[in-house]
Amino acid sequence: MSKRADYRAVLESLPPEQWVAYLNAESGLPGPRGNIELAQAFADVADPALIRLCAASQDEYLATCGAVGFGRLLADDEPHSAETLRELAADSRWRVREGVAMALQRLGDAKMASLWAVAAEWADGPPLVQRAIAAGICEPRLLGTPDDAVRALDVLDRITASVRGTDVQARRAEEFRVLRQGLGYCWSVAIAAAPAEGFGRLERWAASDDKDVRWIVRENLKKARLARADPAAAERVAEVLDGAGA
Repeated sequence: MSKRADYRAVLESLPPEQWVAYLNAESGLPGPRGNIELAQAFADVADPALIRLCAASQDEYLATCGAVGFGRLLADDEPHSAETLRELAADSRWRVREGVAMALQRLGDAKMASLWAVAAEWADGPPLVQRAIAAGICEPRLLGTPDDAVRALDVLDRITASVRGTDVQARRAEEFRVLRQGLGYCWSVAIAAAPAEGFGRLERWAASDDKDVRWIVRENLKKARLARADPAAAERVAEVLDGAGA
C-alpha cells in the first residue's frame, strides 16, 4: 500500500475527535517538509465540515490540509468552495498556497472542465491567485490532451501579459516575486505538453522589452524538459532572448 493509502486507513479507523491531534502529530513540522501524503489522505476522506474547520485554522499544517481538501469540495460542487479556495490562494503561508495548487489539481483529476472555469476567473486576479492557478494547471498529468495543453498556454499568456503591465512599485512586493518565480517553471510544463504551439509563444515573449518577462523566459529555458521537447526550438528562443538584451 502507498503511504497515502496507509494514512487514509488510519484516519478512517480513528474517531473524528482524534483526527486533528493525529494530523498535528504526523505533520512533519517543524521541519523541512510537511507530510503531503497525510494531507492528501485527509482530503480523500475528511468530512466537509472538518475540511472547512482546518482551512480556517491558524495552524499552518491544518490549514494546508484544509486547502487540499477543498479540491474535493469543489469537485463535489460544495457551495462557496471556490470562493474560499481563492481566499486561501492569497494566504501569507506558502504551505497553504501549495495546498491550494494541490486542490486545483485534484479538481482537474475529477473535472477538467471545472478547473478551466476556475482558471478563467482567477487568471486576472491578484498575483498570488494567478500563481495558484498557474501552478494548479501546469501539472503534466492534467495536460495529456492537446486541447488542455493549449488551454494552459492561453492562461499563461494572460498572466504573463499582466506581468508586463505591472508598475514598478508593485514589482517590489513579495506577491509579485512569488508569481514571477512560479511562471519561471510553469511555462516549461505547458510547452512540454504542446511543443509546436508553446515554443512559438515563448519565442514571442523572449523578444519582450520587459526585464521580468525575459527573466521568466530565461528561467524556463533552464528546465531540461524544454531541451528534451525540441532542442532546436529551445535554442531558437535562447537566441531571441539574447538579442533582446537578456
